[in-house]
Formats: sequence, C-alpha cells, structure tokens
Amino acid sequence: MKNTGKGARIAIYIGLIFWALINLFPVYWMFTFSLKNNAEIFGENVIGLPQHWLWSNYTSALKTGHMAKYFLNSAIVATATILITLGVALMATFALTRMIWKQRKNLNKFFMLGLTIPIHASIVPVYVTLSRLHLLNTYWALIIPYSAFSLSMAILVCTGFMNEIPRELDESACIDGCSTWGIFLRIIVPLMKPAVATVGIYTFLQCWNELMFANIFISKTALKTLPVGVQALSGQYTTEWGPIGAALVLATFPTLLLYVFLSKKIQDSFVAGAVKG
Repeated sequence: MKNTGKGARIAIYIGLIFWALINLFPVYWMFTFSLKNNAEIFGENVIGLPQHWLWSNYTSALKTGHMAKYFLNSAIVATATILITLGVALMATFALTRMIWKQRKNLNKFFMLGLTIPIHASIVPVYVTLSRLHLLNTYWALIIPYSAFSLSMAILVCTGFMNEIPRELDESACIDGCSTWGIFLRIIVPLMKPAVATVGIYTFLQCWNELMFANIFISKTALKTLPVGVQALSGQYTTEWGPIGAALVLATFPTLLLYVFLSKKIQDSFVAGAVKG
C-alpha cells in the first residue's frame, strides 16, 4: 500500500467500504425487519428504517414465543458441548502429538475419519442409540452427538497448533519435576489459547444453529433450542413476521459478537498451524 499512488489507494478504500456495506446489509436488514409489521415487511417499506419502531416484537418473541427459554436451552447445550469437545480434543491431541506409543498414528487416522461423515447421515443410528439409553428428551440427547461430531475438527485444529509448541518446553518442565498432567495443564494448555478460541467458535456455530437433531431428538417444549423455537413461530394460517425477525436477531447476534471478540485468536491459530520454523 505504501508504494501505491494516492488515487489507487482511494479506489481500494472505496472498494473495501462498498464490500463491507454489502456484507453488513443482511445484518441491517434483519435488525430493521425485526421492528416492522407485516405491511412494511411485504411492500410498504422493505429496506428502509421502520416507520414505527415495534419493540413489542421482542416482547412477543420472548414471552409469547418462549424465546428466553429456548435461548437458555441453546446456551446450556452449547456451553456443555464446547467444554466437553475442548477437554477431550486437547487431551487427545496431547497424547497423539507429545507422547510416543503404538498405534497412535492409526488412532489419529480414525479420528480424522469423522470429517468424512455428514452429521445428518447418522440420524437413524444415533436416534436408536439414544432411545435405548433413555436419553431422548434430555440435554444429553444433543450434547453427546454435537460433541462427537465436533471432535474430529477440534483435534485437527489443535494438532496443527500443538506441533508448533517447542518440545524443549516439555523437557524443561520434566527436568523441573513436572508430571505429565503438569506439563499438559501448566505448559501446553496456556499456549493453546488461539486454537481453543477457534475450536470454541466452530463448535458453538455447529450446535447453536443445528436444527435437524434438535427437532428430532427433543419433543418436549421446555427443552427445545432456538432454531426449533424460531421454526415454531410460523403459524399454520397467519404469521406475524416481526416477532420471527426478533427471534432471529436474538439467535444470530450472539454468534456475531462472539466472532468479533475472538476473531484475532482465530487468525493467530490458522497462522500458527500453517507456518513452519
């Protein structure tokens, strides 16, 4: 950019601003959509600011649509899934990359096979298994499958990052009297923060937005998650789209905020996993 002429820089900035507006427009539209009535949404004022700011749409979504309860259910499922996935992935990656034992390469290949299996291709066997274990209509009916299907990608990301941590740190800690668990908890885990952020966001997105499992494995209204709750707001004959827009904002904005605050960690993770030396 320093060697670029002033006119070229201005053109680049204008192009970037235009591209940013294109990408931000869906967020703006969804937010304004959530504050309009059906008449504005379907013709009178499609993309403009609301003529009447209907904050009552959020009240309807939270109370009548039970979005507060669904939001809490999604938060519980997402938090438990992230904690389980991170714990298992970090320990598995430590064993696969820092410890020497037979069949570790084959086990790593076995974990990577999970990347080739579409999550929704396993609905029937997962449903039968959960039914026999009497786990349907519980939080575990979602937490266990979500964690299992997130594990392969989590190990892949953690492996790329953990390989970049010098093994001399392990040796120094061992000389100082650190046990295997001590090396893992005091040396490795603190240095894995960018990878943890990446895995956390990936897992969060996968379980926060998932609909098929949540719709099939959970039939109790009190345990439904946000995607199922938003789907239920659509009526059979008439539908008020404003509260649905409010529910979509409640479901989407936490994801955007999480990414904004942790995007730097994600970039650090990808760079660390790609650069050698």
